[in-house]
Amino acid sequence: MTVAMTVPVHVGSQATTKQEMTSLIVAAKKAKGLSWKDIADELNVGETWICSACLGMNSTTEEVALALCKFLELDASVATMLQEFPHKAWEKAIPQDPVVYRLYEIVGVYGDTIKEIIGEKFGDGIMSAIDFSMDIAKEENPKGDRVVLTLNGKFLKYSSW
Repeated sequence: MTVAMTVPVHVGSQATTKQEMTSLIVAAKKAKGLSWKDIADELNVGETWICSACLGMNSTTEEVALALCKFLELDASVATMLQEFPHKAWEKAIPQDPVVYRLYEIVGVYGDTIKEIIGEKFGDGIMSAIDFSMDIAKEENPKGDRVVLTLNGKFLKYSSW
C-alpha cells in the first residue's frame, strides 16, 4: 500500500485525545455511509482490529493511520492519535449495554469452565490478549441468525523461578 504523506485538514477536526479521535472517525464513517468492513477492506487490515484501533483500544502504524485519514478525509491530528499507545482501561462496574453485558454474563457463567478446560488442554497458563486475534461473523440459521465470536490467542505458560 502506498500512502501520500499529506492528509486533508478540516477546520474544527483536531484530535488531541483518543476520545476526540474516535468521535471524529465515527462521524466521518457515518457521514460517508461506510461500515467497518468497508474501511478494513480499503486499508487491507482486519475489520475487528481497525474498529478497535478507531475506538481507541489499539494503535496503528503511521502507514495505516495516514491511509485511514486520507480515506475518511480527516485531519493529520487524527493520524497522530491513531499511532499513540492506548491506555487499555475500562469501567469496573457491570455495563448496561445489552451486548457488552452479555459478554460479561458469558464470562461470569463460563469463565471458570473456560479456565478449567484451558488448564486441562494446555497446562498452567493463560491465553494472550497481546498475541491475539478476534473475528466476528454472522451465521445464517433458520432458527435465528447466530453471532460467531472467534477469540484466538497464543497460550502463555506460567513460569517458575
